[in-house]
Amino acid sequence: MTPTDQSRATRALAALAPVIPVLVIDDAARAVDLASALVAGGLPVLEVTLRTPAALAAIRAMADVPGAEVGAGTVLTRDDAARALDAGARFAVSPGLTEALARGCTELGLPLLPGAATASEVMAALDLGYDMLKFFPAEPAGGPAALAGLGGPLPAARFCPTGGITLANAPRYLALANVACVGGSWIAPVADQAAGNWAEIEARARAAAALVAQS
Repeated sequence: MTPTDQSRATRALAALAPVIPVLVIDDAARAVDLASALVAGGLPVLEVTLRTPAALAAIRAMADVPGAEVGAGTVLTRDDAARALDAGARFAVSPGLTEALARGCTELGLPLLPGAATASEVMAALDLGYDMLKFFPAEPAGGPAALAGLGGPLPAARFCPTGGITLANAPRYLALANVACVGGSWIAPVADQAAGNWAEIEARARAAAALVAQS
């Protein structure tokens, strides 16, 4: 799977919903309920960050939830990608991009959504064959204005902005022609997972799913 093929796959995933929940999961026993609530709320594409010991087990459990397209976030190395793939991840998300990571995901056949925040980083990703990118960290990197600025000289790139995205500011990103979807952690906070507040999480998912990408 070439980087071009990988971007084609991540573009298709981005088209499934305007928001990809970015999930930090402390307890894999809650993963199925969490995924079920998010899918019921209209958000089928789920990013489980590899930031906790429970992450891989959570991916493995969520991969069996009907309608869920589960991927791994915070993928930094080929080993991260391999472990995620073995757990059942359908895609990988990284805060940046290295040639080693690109080569690893190509060898593994795992679609990668790599991160970029500057024109040089976007150009480097395009050179490797990636045209669907994560704009990260979105708010600290300049927000919608910076992303709109990248669209002029680099029209081939499409983005999933992540980092500081909320229900309130997501529409400003989704209104940009070079934005396919956004990623956000506001939908399923760890505290609500711990409390089993699945109805609240599903309600947030429904509100997020009602947002519309303009591109």
